[in-house]
Amino acid sequence: MLRTITLGSCVSVQGTFVEAMPDGRITVKVDSTTYSGVPVCKK
Repeated sequence: MLRTITLGSCVSVQGTFVEAMPDGRITVKVDSTTYSGVPVCKK
């Protein structure tokens, strides 16, 4: 599933969902790199 996260205040990353963290962040994978951040809410 494709998900979008926010890193910091102005950087967004869109990638394949990997896992949900206990603190509310999620991890996504882009190519061979993984990123963790706050998920962007749907409107």
